[in-house]
Amino acid sequence: MSKLILYGLEASPPVRTAKLTLAALEVPYEFVEVNTLAKENLSENFLKKNPQHTVPTLEDDGHFIWDSHAISAYLVSKYGKNDSLYPKDLLQRAVVDQRLHFESGVVFANGLRSITKPLFASGLTTIPKERYDAIIEIYDFLETFLAGNDYIAGSQLTIADFSIISTVTSLQAFVEVDAAKYPKVTAWIERLKQLPYYQEANGNGALTFATFIKKTNFTFATK
Repeated sequence: MSKLILYGLEASPPVRTAKLTLAALEVPYEFVEVNTLAKENLSENFLKKNPQHTVPTLEDDGHFIWDSHAISAYLVSKYGKNDSLYPKDLLQRAVVDQRLHFESGVVFANGLRSITKPLFASGLTTIPKERYDAIIEIYDFLETFLAGNDYIAGSQLTIADFSIISTVTSLQAFVEVDAAKYPKVTAWIERLKQLPYYQEANGNGALTFATFIKKTNFTFATK
């Protein structure tokens, strides 16, 4: 097996997605911290690995892959003992892919990043109400996706669960999931927390993220 190196910051949701996938596959790897807050990802050395300077970045035998969705799909395709985490059946895979795109374009981009970018880059601690509404809409969608399903893309655990749980547990630093309103989402979160590798791969980083967010003393605008 070639040597795998994962570059990233544990608090980063996409990095935690990759860590969950690696843990589920039981693939050994080296973790190299890249502190994006200190702009270590803009160093000349890192830009040679990933000119888009994003984390996570995966190094596999001298080849570099970035974007957590691409990394997770690659890892399962290459190292998976079976295809359960990323099914080869075209219809099943299409559902997983849809959920991955939903995470990328809606949950992360329209939900988390739309808040954290101005919060971190500009120090804007008053968050527009529309961003709160966007998170609620995300939780609404997830509750619908989970109707009749234990997992986000159907009856079995997939990389779509890893991708979305890492971001949702970060969104909860801003808006908690209401167990009464979202019983299926709540049960799904608790189900994933039972994975033996969950705490190390996602729980610890999510806690670090939440602790950091609380220090910003953010508030949501009322209108």
